[in-house]
This record gives sequence, structure tokens and C-alpha cells, in this order.
Amino acid sequence: MKVSDILRVKGNTLYTVHPDQTLAEAARTMAELDIGSLVVMEHGDLVGMLTFREVIGAVVANGGSLGQRHVRSVMDDAPLTCTPETEIDEVRRMMLQRHARYMPVLEQRTLMGVISFYDVAKTVVDAQDFENRMLKAYIRDWPAETGAQAR
Repeated sequence: MKVSDILRVKGNTLYTVHPDQTLAEAARTMAELDIGSLVVMEHGDLVGMLTFREVIGAVVANGGSLGQRHVRSVMDDAPLTCTPETEIDEVRRMMLQRHARYMPVLEQRTLMGVISFYDVAKTVVDAQDFENRMLKAYIRDWPAETGAQAR
């Protein structure tokens, strides 16, 4: 299974932010849209990733407020990325290794979407459930043994 399979089901709605936008504006957008990340884009290129992890870290570092900080000052400027052709098992391994919850999907330099650890886990569980149903159906339909085969 590949990342393109997740994007096909998930859709291609993208939420982005400019690195010079205030962190408070970005956090408000994330809260209003109930999303955990924003892709940071500048001049049509991915330049970083902003997640609630960075927002919370900024709040703690600033004594409980976001102040006038900008996205650029706290974003992950080297986020993990993958392509639509990346295998799900590879994405899962990379996300676990880096403790990443969100991963932008790029084709060349074009942003195709963002997948979350939840998306990956759901895809794996759905695939396992499908496989289990198929195996159970196969076992249920197993042909009965005849007298000669039973011996």
C-alpha cells in the first residue's frame, strides 16, 4: 500500500501558512479548523511544518503567551517528507523514528497533501480488517473433505 492510497481516501484539502504570519494567527487557524498542523509555504515552496508541538513549545518558552512571534521562529524547517509512491510501511517507520505526527507529501516540489500518523494507523488497521474478513470467508467456504481425503 502506498501514500497515494491514503490521499485518494482522505482527499486533497491543504492548509498552509506563510512563515511571516504571526504564531497567534496560525494557532487560531489550527484551532478553528480543528487541525494539528499547517504546512509552511513561501514562494510556492514548502519551507517548514508547524504543529501544535511547536506552538505549545513557544507558549511555554514565552511564559504562557504567544506574543508577537512569527511562524518562522518556531516551525520545523526540515520536516520529514514522502512521495505519493512511498510505501506505508516506510512512512510508518520514518514517523516512528522521528516522532513525527504529520508528513507533507511532495511530488517533485509540488505539495500533494499531508498525512498524519492517524491516517497511517487507520489505513493499516483497515487493511488488516479486510484481510481478516477475507481469511474468515475463505475458511468458512473451505470444501468439506470426502471419505478418501479424510483418511
